[in-house]
Amino acid sequence: MDDLIKSGMIGLMIGDALGVPVEFMDREQIAGRPGGKVTDMEGDGTFHMPPGTWSDDSSMALATLASIREKNEIDLDDIMNKFVSWVDDGQFTPFGLAFDIGRTCNEAIASYALTKDINNCGVTGEYANGNGALMRILPVCIYWYELQQKRQEDITCDAIESIEKVASLTHNHKRSCIACGIYYFLIKEIADNKRETGNANLSLAHLIQQGIDTAFRYYGKDKSYHDELECYDELLDIDVLSEYQEDEISGSGYVVDSLMASVWCLITTNSYRECVLAAVNLGEDTDTTAAIAGGLAGLYYGTDNIPAEWRNMLQGKEILDSIIH
Repeated sequence: MDDLIKSGMIGLMIGDALGVPVEFMDREQIAGRPGGKVTDMEGDGTFHMPPGTWSDDSSMALATLASIREKNEIDLDDIMNKFVSWVDDGQFTPFGLAFDIGRTCNEAIASYALTKDINNCGVTGEYANGNGALMRILPVCIYWYELQQKRQEDITCDAIESIEKVASLTHNHKRSCIACGIYYFLIKEIADNKRETGNANLSLAHLIQQGIDTAFRYYGKDKSYHDELECYDELLDIDVLSEYQEDEISGSGYVVDSLMASVWCLITTNSYRECVLAAVNLGEDTDTTAAIAGGLAGLYYGTDNIPAEWRNMLQGKEILDSIIH
């Protein structure tokens, strides 16, 4: 698990850090800056933080990972308790301060802190479809992927049920859960390719298409998901999506937009660097789009192909090291 989790988490965290300085700026504002588009790790900006500073995306993923490593299982209460420690005490942050907390996540965490009710803390309704569950789900997906390899049996149903429960801790809506399930199938295809060949011999677009196809077959079997699954129909044909122009892709915080934007960045670029910079320069929810895309790009290209200067600039990287080791 360590190689997968390291490449995925570093990919996620650097994507997050690249996007933090320009978060909430639209793509025209980013391009119109004196220095133009983002081409390297920057500091200051929206939150006046040093270069390499990551935000809520990485903190919640780290908290989830820490819980999994400590408990050696998915413990929903423990995950939520760690989210509370993040918000209240600044744990899982580079400088002991939680910032850029999404509204839905904040509401769910506050509810849990008050009631300790794991079943009803997640926000429901149409507005529970931000990207705050998708941005932190990578460690859960890798946990289930590794467990399936150990057991040498198909535990897909258990994996998806668990992933959706973790997603629902904050974003308790089928649409958001489906995005997290699709992300699992994408991770599985990329990880399988690495495990079987030792390198990225199949194109990322090919692996993503296979993951999308598997996800749609899985969710298509359950009629209760059909209406929500249709929200992701633009992902069905990767070749068509790859022809979209940048102005047809939204960098908003809506989970459907986030997943589609992340996939578009992955299939229209040829390196980790290109992918995460494309995600950031879409504008709006820059850190989260780049974190979601960056996690998958990190898995596919590997840690060594993430720019060393960015890895060296990443603030608080010892936090990840301490959780992994």
